[in-house]
Amino acid sequence: MPKTVIVSGASSGIGFAIARKLHEAGFQVWGMSRTTPKIPYSFQYQLCDLTDERQVAVAVEAIARQSGTIYALINCAGMGISGAVESTDSADLQKMFEINLMGTFHLTKALIPHLRKHPGSKIINVGSVAGVLVIPFQTYYSVTKAGLHAFTAGLRNELRPLGVEVGAVLPGDTKTNFTVNRVKSAETPDGVYGNRIRRSVERMEHDEQHGKSPDTVANVVLRLLNRRHLPVFTTIGFSYQLFLFLNRILPARFVNWAIYQLYGK
Repeated sequence: MPKTVIVSGASSGIGFAIARKLHEAGFQVWGMSRTTPKIPYSFQYQLCDLTDERQVAVAVEAIARQSGTIYALINCAGMGISGAVESTDSADLQKMFEINLMGTFHLTKALIPHLRKHPGSKIINVGSVAGVLVIPFQTYYSVTKAGLHAFTAGLRNELRPLGVEVGAVLPGDTKTNFTVNRVKSAETPDGVYGNRIRRSVERMEHDEQHGKSPDTVANVVLRLLNRRHLPVFTTIGFSYQLFLFLNRILPARFVNWAIYQLYGK
């Protein structure tokens, strides 16, 4: 019988690519988000507002009744905000934290009792290189991804003796609709940042639109699901692996200055 995998944020982008790839590989896939994909899909879907803990609990139980034992959870739901910290709208900020973090917490919490029933089950969180190398004017987004990395490390040790593997994948620039869907904060009234925000965001978006296909991330997730043990963090792409290696060995002051030269001036 096919192993059941739940993929959050599966309506588009990386989440959709992961759900499609796992379905093609023979897993029984359930996508979860507030909307269904706008392009054809063949995996199963459960509509759910991940920020509503009660809805999440009901949705998880519905899937469990239909599918039985659940093998893995892929947490991929997320959104982004760009702009200066001081000019970011509080409502937008709260929405991003609710989706990127609270939604992941709710879904994971609801699924842990089911995953504990399946020896060797897995939780894979989709983090980001931006959670380690923080680009100015997307600071809040990076905070959510850094929080997801901390969640991964802590949860891994909580579940280690219970037979549930926990890890995170860290993609770099990836070409998806995430770029056009990013919420852009208004400039401060006094224009104190000048053209710095525009230049930084334009460079970031250029890198994203020339980045890797979301299928690259999906292939890594598939490979990890087929492994017995998960690494804590899996950085996707040699160049990003190199960047994070240099980040570990170089002085933090130098790394921060280099990022400023690229994205902050």
